[in-house]
Amino acid sequence: MTTDRPSTPALRDVVAVLEDLYPPGTAESWDAVGLVLGDPATPVRKVLLAVDPVAEVVDEAIAWGADLLVTHHPLFLRAVHSVAATTFKGDVVHRLLTAGCGLYVAHTNADAAPRGVADALADLVGITDRRPLVAGDDADGVERGIGRVGRLAEPTTLRAFAEHVAAVLPATAQGVRVAGDPEAQVATAAVVGGSGDSLFDAVRAAAVDVYVTADLRHHPASELRERAAFEARGTGGAAATPYLVDVAHFASEWPWLRYAAEDLLARLPEGTVTTRVSTTGTDPWTLRVASAAR
Repeated sequence: MTTDRPSTPALRDVVAVLEDLYPPGTAESWDAVGLVLGDPATPVRKVLLAVDPVAEVVDEAIAWGADLLVTHHPLFLRAVHSVAATTFKGDVVHRLLTAGCGLYVAHTNADAAPRGVADALADLVGITDRRPLVAGDDADGVERGIGRVGRLAEPTTLRAFAEHVAAVLPATAQGVRVAGDPEAQVATAAVVGGSGDSLFDAVRAAAVDVYVTADLRHHPASELRERAAFEARGTGGAAATPYLVDVAHFASEWPWLRYAAEDLLARLPEGTVTTRVSTTGTDPWTLRVASAAR
């Protein structure tokens, strides 16, 4: 007696699932998402998911025998006129093609999606009753948008909250930086995976106690904190919020990979594809030296 086994999906089938989860049309206009490399007819049995399409991740994909590498960050964000292997990005292209491994990118469309980058980060840091920080297009009846904002499970101190964030995110040389009184109480929070200081106005409008994001620059962060302190002066002792929790870019987006792996498998025929979340750290910083006491 024989039983019919589901056929191995082709790359085009896997792409169709990814584009249902993360519609390319919901990406920002400047973004570059979708299938970068690969023959749509190629069978896909192994999918590796990673934040960055860098050489070390390509090594991992090839060593594992991946048929498809799905990354959050694009390999090419600007137009190119050559993919010769004489450049570091051209070398990535040639090595993947030689190994028979495709490349697919889900970037800002994955940021905004349900169970995308923002939801994964919000789940880890413990935000409930949440909504998008910046609402997106929900023409398909699905709530999308950049970032998430909501309540913490219970009020805590800024210090304890930051320690929790550090504990649940991947370890990086930067660790977690905090701006604000460490003993201040926080009960509401906003998160944005990746670089988030362009959304300070939305965070202020949301009136949250603390904002978790990455890549905070000196001047925007300083001005936000100065403005918060100034506006709190005439409010009878109100807290100078929002406080800031700055994490590494890579660490803020890596949690999404597990959701993407789970959701991809759930929509493909059972037993046909194996997924793996890369644990290769692609944060570019390798060492932090604390300032000496003076």
